[in-house]
Amino acid sequence: MEKQPCVYILSSRPYGTIYIGVTSNLMSRLHQHLGNALPGFTARYAVHQLVRFEMFGDMERAILREKQLKRWHRQWKINLIESDNPHWADLAPSLGLPPLRPDGC
Repeated sequence: MEKQPCVYILSSRPYGTIYIGVTSNLMSRLHQHLGNALPGFTARYAVHQLVRFEMFGDMERAILREKQLKRWHRQWKINLIESDNPHWADLAPSLGLPPLRPDGC
């Protein structure tokens, strides 16, 4: 996957801790999360499962979407995830990556 602006949502488990981020290179960022190369929230709370991502044509739109989603109520975020991923499946393998959860759950 080439560089392309993207908003992504990670989860610790179904209905668990949710993290929303933005990147210009989803594959690289997912590798960073998998290896806990980004100290902070996702490493501290084991938020490693990719449950949703949205691609954008430019970074400005991606950043606006990230800010919008971060302002949403938790239930709205859950509804958004479940609209395309009702079982909270790890989407990383569909992109050619190993599951982001180290324990495989």
